[in-house]
Amino acid sequence: MTRSSAGRDKFAQKSLGGLHRNIKQAKCLMVGAGGIGCELLKNLVLTGFGEIHIVDLDTIDLSNLNRQFLFGRQHIKKPKALVAKETASRFNPNVKLTAHHANIKDPNFNVEWFKSFTIVFNALDNLDARRHVNKMCLAADVPLIESGTTGFNGQVQVISRAVTECYDCTTKPVPKSFPVCTIRSTPSQPIHCIVWAKSYLFNELFGASEDEAPEFDHSEDTENAQEIQNLRQEAQELKRIRETLGQPEFARNVFEKVFDKDITRLSEMKDMWKTRKPPTPLSFESLSSGPRGSLSSSPSDQKVWTSEENFGVFCDSLDRLSRRTLELRSAGEDTLLSFDKDDEDTLDFVAASANLRSQIFGIDCQSKFDIKQMAGNIIPAIATTNAITAGLCVMQAFKVLKQQINDARMVFLSMSGDRGLTTEPLRTPNPLCQVCGVARLDFECDTSKIRLGDLINVVLQDVLGYSPSISILHDKLIYDEEYDDNLNASFETLGITDGSFLTILDESDDDQSRRVNLIVQIKNRPQSDPGQSFIKPARFDIPVKQAQPPSLDSLVLSGKDTSGSNGSHVNSELEQSRKRKADDSLDSNQEPSKKVKAGEEIIVIDDGYIEID
Repeated sequence: MTRSSAGRDKFAQKSLGGLHRNIKQAKCLMVGAGGIGCELLKNLVLTGFGEIHIVDLDTIDLSNLNRQFLFGRQHIKKPKALVAKETASRFNPNVKLTAHHANIKDPNFNVEWFKSFTIVFNALDNLDARRHVNKMCLAADVPLIESGTTGFNGQVQVISRAVTECYDCTTKPVPKSFPVCTIRSTPSQPIHCIVWAKSYLFNELFGASEDEAPEFDHSEDTENAQEIQNLRQEAQELKRIRETLGQPEFARNVFEKVFDKDITRLSEMKDMWKTRKPPTPLSFESLSSGPRGSLSSSPSDQKVWTSEENFGVFCDSLDRLSRRTLELRSAGEDTLLSFDKDDEDTLDFVAASANLRSQIFGIDCQSKFDIKQMAGNIIPAIATTNAITAGLCVMQAFKVLKQQINDARMVFLSMSGDRGLTTEPLRTPNPLCQVCGVARLDFECDTSKIRLGDLINVVLQDVLGYSPSISILHDKLIYDEEYDDNLNASFETLGITDGSFLTILDESDDDQSRRVNLIVQIKNRPQSDPGQSFIKPARFDIPVKQAQPPSLDSLVLSGKDTSGSNGSHVNSELEQSRKRKADDSLDSNQEPSKKVKAGEEIIVIDDGYIEID
């Protein structure tokens, strides 16, 4: 031990007393190495936590450097987890650090792995990942410190199974999506034009077609069948124009297609414009004959560009992107480009395209700076907020390590009001929560041998007394009374492996006897006996689901949205799965539908979340 680290250890021991031993023996998991994560890792290392594992899938971006101080310019494009470990290890060499450049949802991060930790810290900016870690900590019965920030606001929450409410006990805002017809035909806000430029036009010309992008809501398609058909026809025309990439007429063809011909067609649909002003097509000839703004004239990022500047930047960025695509093609590499808010070529194209479209529909144009904020899915994060929130996480962790969870608090940081920090006692679990208000069963089986029908007939019905009125969810619906195609399929065939979770929903008609959801955790145990495919579990009582909802007081949380039903994402997934099986046979070898891509939500804030009205 070096003199400096010995001195630090001495002062920590004096400050923390008997707690110091617990801290040195603690094995921590920190998920997320972003804004909060960098500050939190620094705190954990300097406090002397014995072993820390860091999991993060992201790489370092230029926009991270103003608040994620563990990273420098030399680290751009490198994995956050690995660089964070390298930098933080110099603060205290006595701490054992392990970095995982991986997705926390990877199968190797299973329940048994989570059980190896004393405490888990969430420092995530992704709703789906937060829910996953919450679920895994509940299954492993490991305390979780959940945190998040939005601008000047922050919050810290301690979660412990059967003691406190979990992350999903209250409804969270979901990423905003827009009807496809609004985006492609009737925009009314700048964000509509930005989504069109980023997720439709850019991808149709330079990336992969994004008809299934999360920004596009197809739920209203049946009411606009003819318009949807017209939009698909437009997309096919763009694909044909894409084939002329690199030719002199490419820019003109694109411009006249999306800003003239398509708009003229729209304006001729009189019924759409009875109560609003119709769009006005733009003329390539008129704009090209005037003074063209371009990057050579360096239009300011902070001011709103003129029509001529937008036109010039549009043509110039189109040319740059075309050259990049041709260079990739000649090198035999993948020619698909993706939007990056720090890629000037892609940002210029999206900004100019969005503003030209805004002009057509009479919508206020935006500066390139503002468009970057919206198109890049970020709201500027405040380094000080992250630092305060990370400090609060460690303070709450002290109470967990002292086995004093009941003394922990939910802490809220806010610039509004008389007090910067407010606290509330931790709430008890919401009995109607679909994630923590459940029964649990560890089920040992040979996943290559056991059939879904064995689980239903022997375990659920014979041992646990379920009626035939049940539904079973994995990544999607795999069984209900009206869908029994998978009864003879093995778990392995259905993609059910070691560490998988199955959710059993009791759908009997009797409200008085309907039981809470059952979470079955699969433990793969290969069986040498050909006739043996699973170990029959002992019978246990599954609680009856409460008929009365909890009081509003138990749900209302300062600054939290309590609208909607608790755990609605589980019921929503069930409903979506049923819709999918009505459309197809739910081939058991098919991968689950993946409609939302990591990092692609319309409004994802660094270390937080928000909705746009």
